[in-house]
Amino acid sequence: MTLEQTLGMTSPRLNPPVRPWTGTLIWLASVALFIALFAQGFVRMGVGAWAVGLVYIVYDTALLLFVARRTYRLVHQRSIVVSDRNDRHDGTLAVIVAAYNEAAVLEVTVEALRKQASPPEMIIIADDGSDDDSAAVLARVYGLRPPILGTMGEAGTIAPTLRWLRLPRSGKARALNVAIGLVDADILMTVDADTLLEPGALLAMRRAFDAEPGLVAATGVLRPICGDSMSGRLFQWFQTYEYVRNFMSRYAWMGSNSLLLVSGAFAGFRRTALERVGGFDPECLVEDYEVMHRLHRYSIDHDLGWHVRVLGDAQASTDSPGTVMPFLRQRRRWFAGFLQTQLWNRDMIGNRRYGALGTAMLPVKSLDTVQPLYGLAAFGLLVTFIVTGNLKIALPIVIVMVAKVAVDLCYLLWSLKLYRNWTGQRLSGWGALASAVVEPVTFQLLRHAGAAWGWYVFLTKSQVWGTTARGGILSRIDAPDDRAVDAGSPA
Repeated sequence: MTLEQTLGMTSPRLNPPVRPWTGTLIWLASVALFIALFAQGFVRMGVGAWAVGLVYIVYDTALLLFVARRTYRLVHQRSIVVSDRNDRHDGTLAVIVAAYNEAAVLEVTVEALRKQASPPEMIIIADDGSDDDSAAVLARVYGLRPPILGTMGEAGTIAPTLRWLRLPRSGKARALNVAIGLVDADILMTVDADTLLEPGALLAMRRAFDAEPGLVAATGVLRPICGDSMSGRLFQWFQTYEYVRNFMSRYAWMGSNSLLLVSGAFAGFRRTALERVGGFDPECLVEDYEVMHRLHRYSIDHDLGWHVRVLGDAQASTDSPGTVMPFLRQRRRWFAGFLQTQLWNRDMIGNRRYGALGTAMLPVKSLDTVQPLYGLAAFGLLVTFIVTGNLKIALPIVIVMVAKVAVDLCYLLWSLKLYRNWTGQRLSGWGALASAVVEPVTFQLLRHAGAAWGWYVFLTKSQVWGTTARGGILSRIDAPDDRAVDAGSPA
C-alpha cells in the first residue's frame, strides 16, 4: 500500500471519524465568551470594561503556572554533554532535507550533517523543483549529476552518503513523502535547509530512539538566528526568549504524553510509524504538526503505547524572520495550519479516549485559537480608553498589566535557570528583563496580528506558500563560532 493510500485511511481530513459534540461545544463556548467579554468594553464602567483583557491575563498566567509546575523536575538536572566520538547504535538513520531554491545554504547545511559526531547513513536532498543554482552547487561541490526528474541519483565520490532526489515542484510534504518511500533506514530525520545542527545533535537522537522502542517522534531544541542587521538583532532577541518559553512548554506537555508540536525543521521519526499513518499531509500548511495528531491517534486507537519526546541535548540553530513582513507571513502560515489541524481533529477535543491529550492539551489548543483575538481586543480597548481620556478605567488596567509583566519576568528568569540545566544554554537575565517589559506592546502584538491574518487565510481558504530570504543562516556561514554567543541581547 502506498503512503497516499494509507493517508486516505488514517487522515481525519480524508476519512472523517464520528464527530462528538464535545469538541465543537468547547470551541463555540470560547468564541461566545470572547464576544461577551469584548462587549463589556461598551456597556460597563470600571475595570470590568476590560474583562476581555483580564480573562486573557488569567488564562496566560494559568498556563505559565502549569508549565512551571511540570518543569520543576529540571531544577536538579544537569545538561548532558554529547561526546564527539561515534557510539555504537542499533538502528540506521537517514536525513531528508526538503529544499526549494536553497542554493545559498545547501553546502553549509550538508556539511553540518556530514560533520556530526554520529553522521547519518544517508543524506537526501529532496529538491522540490528548484530553479535557482541548487543544481550547480550539488554538481560543483559534490560532483553529483542531475538525475532524471522524479528519480534519485547515484551517490558520488566526494560525499558518498549524499543523494540528490530531483522532483517537480509539488510542496514540502510531497517531497518528504517521495523520499520516505526511497529510504529503508530505521530513523528518518527531517532537517530544513535553513537549519544548522550542533555536532552532537544526531548522536543524541540516535541514543533516544535506541533507548526507547516506543519512541516514534522526537524534536530537538532550536535557537533562532535572524541576521546581523539592527532589525535582525531585535527579532532574534525577542524570538530567543519566545523559543525558550515554547520549548519549556513542550517539555511540560511531554510529561503527560501530550506533546503535539514537533518542529519539522529538526525532527526525528521512526520510519515504520510514519509509514503506518501515511506520511505527511500535502494539504496542511503545517505538515509536521498535523502528522503528530495522526501518530497519537493511531497509537491510542491501536493500543500501541507510542510516545513523543523533546530532547534537550539535541540542538540546532534555525533561520528565523528578521523583519516585520516575513515574520507576519510566517506566523500567518503557522496559525492557519494550526486552525486546519484543529478543525480536522475536533473529534479528539474533550474526548476521554485520548487521555490527557483529549481532555487537557486539545481543549487548551481550542482556547488558543481565539487567544490572539483576546490579546488584540484587550490592547485596542486600552488604547481607546486612553485616547478618550477615560483614565478611571485605564489606570487600573495599567496597574494590572504592570503586575502581569512582573509575573512574566519572574517566570522567565526561573525558566532560564531550568532551561540552562536542561540544555546547557545560558541566556542573559538582563535581556529577559528588557524583553518582559517591552514585548507586551511590541512583539506580542505582532504575533497576534500574524495569527489574526492566519484566521483570515483559514476562513477564506486563500493560503499560499511563500519563500523567505535566508538572512540569519547566511550571517553565520562565514562566522560559525558566533552561534555560541549569547543571543539574549539586541545589541
